Amino acid sequence: MSIIQQDFDRIALVSEDGATHNSHYHNFLLRHLPSSCHNALEIGCGTGGFARRLAERSERVLALDLSPEMIRIARERSAQFPIDFQLADVLDWPLPDQSFDCIATIATLHHLPFEELMLKMKTALKPGGVLLVLDLFERAGLSDSLGEGLSDSLSNLVAIPVSVSLRLLHHHRLLPRREERDAWTAHEHHDSYPTMRKVHALCARILPGAKIKKHLLWRYSIVWERPA
Repeated sequence: MSIIQQDFDRIALVSEDGATHNSHYHNFLLRHLPSSCHNALEIGCGTGGFARRLAERSERVLALDLSPEMIRIARERSAQFPIDFQLADVLDWPLPDQSFDCIATIATLHHLPFEELMLKMKTALKPGGVLLVLDLFERAGLSDSLGEGLSDSLSNLVAIPVSVSLRLLHHHRLLPRREERDAWTAHEHHDSYPTMRKVHALCARILPGAKIKKHLLWRYSIVWERPA
């Protein structure tokens, strides 16, 4: 975890405002918020972009991140929002049982023990509360089924121009700046992603009835409501 913290401290200092691929799906996630949301939690809040969106829909937001630089920037950008930003490793942070109407985590789950964190978030949700996950998956390779591998190859053909278009729209450039590319490349050496098959299997066991969706920009989502 200390390596991940160092990676994201570096990324925080060189990245442009907002991770375009993740923020592209913010509206999708927000559509699944409970109609009455009093307490919300975001795990892995980064510079606070989604936490600020949550704060527009929820009375109180707790936002956790492992990176001191991410938390520092998030606090600077969110002074007018009722958000409690905390520097924390969620695995060590006590989440009271049945406390949150919504728990969200974006591009963070793959850094942590999947099953352990899922169980912790599930326990912390109120009855009727909603869990929102957006994360990255391992694309199918030659060893996977022909259909799955072909599907991912076709998705890549579409996703690449969409990715470039989003960067042009939001940042007016084809590629991230060199220092940002270098920071992300260094971080990718420490990354590993689950396959969609694994995601489906774990959710079937831990979150029965969860809605799992594969998205274009190499992401998947999980939406699960805790039974009332």
